[in-house]
Amino acid sequence: MTENEDASRPYRHDGTDRRIHNVDARTLRSLAHPLRIRLLNTLREFGPATASKLGERLGESSGATSYHLRQLAEAGLVEDAPELGKGRERWWRAVHEGAMFESADFLAHTDPEVRGAIGVVMHEVATTHAQELNTWLGTMSEWPQEWRQSSDMSDFKVRLTPELARELSAKLHAVVESYRDAVPEGTEGSAVVRTHLHTFPRPSE
Repeated sequence: MTENEDASRPYRHDGTDRRIHNVDARTLRSLAHPLRIRLLNTLREFGPATASKLGERLGESSGATSYHLRQLAEAGLVEDAPELGKGRERWWRAVHEGAMFESADFLAHTDPEVRGAIGVVMHEVATTHAQELNTWLGTMSEWPQEWRQSSDMSDFKVRLTPELARELSAKLHAVVESYRDAVPEGTEGSAVVRTHLHTFPRPSE
């Protein structure tokens, strides 16, 4: 996080929040690699790290993580954290806390490279969601009963128009955002909670 002068406020998903990166076609092409997405997600979730530490966490060589971190830096997604390094150690941090983009716009882009890039990014996001859910299912017995009771894995089916589907997503986003700063960091018994939202049409037959 590079902007922290107003860290108590929730995110604004209207394109004016400097902590949320609005992905353009150039950034999308730079991001469209599974390891780069994993590196960026790891820095956002766990904070600054060296290429070696990231390699150990992700099961990759430090050479590979170093190369892809430099590519992310060129795209303005990560940056050096020189105050953390000792000697020749190079630390990296994420520039933003999150990202937003309209996948439909990129899917309709005139450049086939951009259309291919959004496919890579969206499939990697879906893979990450599945991995996180599977990790929870595999480790939920290790968590206190209160957390096991508070978890949820539901799906719903409702008939909507495209306009109502978009409205539904916006309202659900607003509900999640209303909890953004409800619990201060370090509160006893608290944990980071991941909430996935998937909204998509299905054929009737």
